[in-house]
Amino acid sequence: MGNPFSDELGVTRCGDREFRWGERTYVMGVINLSPDSFAGDGLGDDLDAALEKARRFVSEGVDIIDVGGESTRPGSTPIPVEEELRRVIPVIELLAREVPVPISVDTYKSEVARRAVSAGARMINDVWGLKFDPKVARVAAEHRLPLILMQNQRDAPFRDFFPELISSLRRSIEIALESGVEWTDIIIDPGIGFGKTVEQNLEIVRRVGEVRRLGRPVLIGPSRKSFIGLVLDLPVEERLEGTAAVVAIGIASGADMVRVHDVREMIRVVRMSDAIVRGRLAAR
Repeated sequence: MGNPFSDELGVTRCGDREFRWGERTYVMGVINLSPDSFAGDGLGDDLDAALEKARRFVSEGVDIIDVGGESTRPGSTPIPVEEELRRVIPVIELLAREVPVPISVDTYKSEVARRAVSAGARMINDVWGLKFDPKVARVAAEHRLPLILMQNQRDAPFRDFFPELISSLRRSIEIALESGVEWTDIIIDPGIGFGKTVEQNLEIVRRVGEVRRLGRPVLIGPSRKSFIGLVLDLPVEERLEGTAAVVAIGIASGADMVRVHDVREMIRVVRMSDAIVRGRLAAR
């Protein structure tokens, strides 16, 4: 079977790694340092626990680790820059020294992004897609780092859902390019769970391929999210199978990277999905 997603998205360099888009689906593992993570996996100030989790992710085959210090669950309260720095910088410094995969910082604040890059982060994941602090793009441009631009609709409801989602992502791409970010350093994320209804989240998964028509690789982050719980009537700790279904169908729809909490299980889902969708058998 041929690979239906082997188009010209190019190669994105991240630290000493390359993401060769279209060849396979890449896996981003989540390390939450906020005490109020929606997924119930917040590690707080526990450096040893963060390093242990990162090493486990690496042993399971993760491609990149995303470190975040501020909860993005619905209704969460933003934290000051100083507190976010206190949470994430020691962990990024430690992981950058101790694990062999690139570290991403999950932040929408340019000062946090700048300090995180100095600490060793090699990717920036902005959940506001440069709409909160456009200077995040300058940090990525100055250091030639990949930048994830997520569509976030928590500030206002959609009037015309999918066209507005695409328009919002297109504007984020424009802001990044205007700030000097390289085209091949841009990754887009339709923002599953961020201001969308259950029906809209399900539609995103079905229509990932249309998001991909913007010309950049697509990351999806459905892991353990509330729309899965609402569909299946399950609490957050019982959403593994639902997450697996969304990951598999998202890959079939065109996703290039998945952001997950359960790395071992989702890597198995990714490898099986890639074998079917991309005709790619993982090395035995």
